[in-house]
Amino acid sequence: MDLPDSQNTMADTPATQPACPEYEITCVNKPDNTSSHEQITHIGNTMGDWRMECKEAIRRIAAKEAAFYTVDRATNLRVYLHVFPGDGLHAPYLRAYADGEWKDNLLNLDSCSRRYCKLIR
Repeated sequence: MDLPDSQNTMADTPATQPACPEYEITCVNKPDNTSSHEQITHIGNTMGDWRMECKEAIRRIAAKEAAFYTVDRATNLRVYLHVFPGDGLHAPYLRAYADGEWKDNLLNLDSCSRRYCKLIR
């Protein structure tokens, strides 16, 4: 199933980003939502009522099928998600990257509603 078109915003795509659909991430799920260091299992958008497994988002980013971003509340700029490579002990995971630094933007997002956010595969 595809992501909703209403979340597809290709306008103002920076030259460094792939020319593919872009989706804003506004929520995440973790096994323990109160933990600030727990690995994120799902990303989503509360306004679009969708969420997806990180494994699927990683696959879409690697295949250049989609780009995902958060919005920095201080600057109102997009902060794109990238695949942080695994190290043999840990699987690859998503992490925000801006201004030459890896950011923890995802860990600070609200939790996606498992009841109302439709799971996209």
